[in-house]
Amino acid sequence: MQMSPVIAVHLTAAVSALVLGPMVLWTRRSGQQHPRLHRALGYAWVTLMVLAAVSAMWIRDFRLPNLGGYTLIHLLVPATFGGLALAFWRLARRNFGGHRRAMQITYLAGCIVAGSFALLPDRYLGQLVWGQWLGLLS
Repeated sequence: MQMSPVIAVHLTAAVSALVLGPMVLWTRRSGQQHPRLHRALGYAWVTLMVLAAVSAMWIRDFRLPNLGGYTLIHLLVPATFGGLALAFWRLARRNFGGHRRAMQITYLAGCIVAGSFALLPDRYLGQLVWGQWLGLLS
């Protein structure tokens, strides 16, 4: 099973965002806040999420129920852009609680939910992880 360059970029950005997300949230939640670190890690996380969302638009699957190769998981692309836009809009209005909630929801939807769907056995990543790496699929 060969990985295309688009999938490699998408996978790298998505896994990096998955790992970086809790660190971004922690820098504002810890007893001693680290606003510069939070901001720097936050911009890196947003960049990774945008890269993952944009690259997802070029990944299509014609085996699953789809519309032009786009499956239900692709609905998370506009949701990711919407969540990021909402978070920055709330931040510009100094609504820090709303910003936090928007980023948490974007992390959950864009990283946790999308990652869970991507690991289903009939998806490329699921075949790679469960089949090739772990040998659990026949």
